[in-house]
Amino acid sequence: MQGSNPLATVSEKKLLKQFAIPSIIAMLVSSLYNIVDQFFIGRSVGGLGNAATNIVFPLTISCVACALLFGIGGASAFNLSLGEGDNEHAKYYIGNSATMMIICGLILMFISQIFMVPMLKFFGSPDSVLKYAIIYTRITSIGFPFLILSAGGGHLVRADGSPKMTMIINMTGAIINTILDALFVFGFHWGMAGAASATVIGQIISCAIVIVYFKNFKTTTLSKKVFIPHAHYIEKVVSLGAAPCFNQFAMMLVQIIMNKSLKYYGQHSVYGEEIPITCVGLITKVSQVFFSFIIGISQGLQPIASFNYGAKNYSRVKRAYLLAIKYGAVISIFSFAMFQIFPRQIIALFDNGTASELYFKFSTNYFRIFLFFICICFMQPISSNFFTAIGKPKKGIVLSLTRQILFLLPLILILPLFFGIDGIMYAGPIADFTAALACTIMIIYELRKEEFKNH
Repeated sequence: MQGSNPLATVSEKKLLKQFAIPSIIAMLVSSLYNIVDQFFIGRSVGGLGNAATNIVFPLTISCVACALLFGIGGASAFNLSLGEGDNEHAKYYIGNSATMMIICGLILMFISQIFMVPMLKFFGSPDSVLKYAIIYTRITSIGFPFLILSAGGGHLVRADGSPKMTMIINMTGAIINTILDALFVFGFHWGMAGAASATVIGQIISCAIVIVYFKNFKTTTLSKKVFIPHAHYIEKVVSLGAAPCFNQFAMMLVQIIMNKSLKYYGQHSVYGEEIPITCVGLITKVSQVFFSFIIGISQGLQPIASFNYGAKNYSRVKRAYLLAIKYGAVISIFSFAMFQIFPRQIIALFDNGTASELYFKFSTNYFRIFLFFICICFMQPISSNFFTAIGKPKKGIVLSLTRQILFLLPLILILPLFFGIDGIMYAGPIADFTAALACTIMIIYELRKEEFKNH
């Protein structure tokens, strides 16, 4: 298994491109789910509609967290087992992960349907936005099981050595979503309901492709028994997937507190409570385009690092990681330039002509200040996923929590006390810089250990 697997023999540069490029494309297309909805909703419903999608965003993050918990966790456990030559038990990590994704999706769907209004208010929804958020959530929550299995299942498919199929899974859903968005929102004038319906239909079709692929798994045969949950397999999957999962939940917590802070400090500023919530939601989702590249690289690194670490090919693990860091740095510097030079032009894409000059002033300042250190934001996601890939989830968890929980969250609460709503903007670059510094220290310490030092 080790000798014949290309993960052990093909050059790290070629492998990283082979796995990362489809992953990047898949992540970019996946981010279109949110970007496309923002575009069509902004052009038809207006700013209140876009503010509603920002309010609902924590629920989407919850789904992504579950998908990463069992997707990356299952993929890492599967590849580590293959690298160790344990093909028989490896298949159970795939089956158990898929089953847990469906269970989590159903639980989230029922919770969202039952506690919808109090949840949306807790997320920081102003009264003027609430009715739009309810319409959007009531429909999109139906798709939570499909969203989790399609997003998380893509990681399992990639672990099987099929990164292009993962790309197809994501592209199919996003393309269908885009076409139906145009039809439902602009053609049928269904507004928020149309955008939500298009999203769910795209997720259902992506999920169907994942299920079909599971029936034709390449590396091993997935019989019905591997889908029966076993505590032993679930425990390992959860331990390896905890870092990216915690990172998403940290993002959700920060998003909720951010919305509440924007609402409170916004109403005490010239911007009001709606402009900051709308702008920050848009900018967050636009910045996801950048993170699609970085996360795609980290996902492409995962099977290479996991397999070779399990096979004790430490030199290949180190070289693959350093290549990923190099590519991430180039993309981050380019993104920094784009966000500093063209913030107003980017925001204007989502405006139907009704936005005020205050709206553009706030969004431009937020783009330039909050994302000032995006040029070093590649370190934390790639390194956190690297630790998970080599079977050291505790270190991955620590790194995943540095920016969101240890730095950004306290700064969002403290700085506005002194600087008002501008304090929220300043929290971003400070958190990014300190998180990158902490990450650099941890990764240097790791690469100086004996197994890497001698290679």
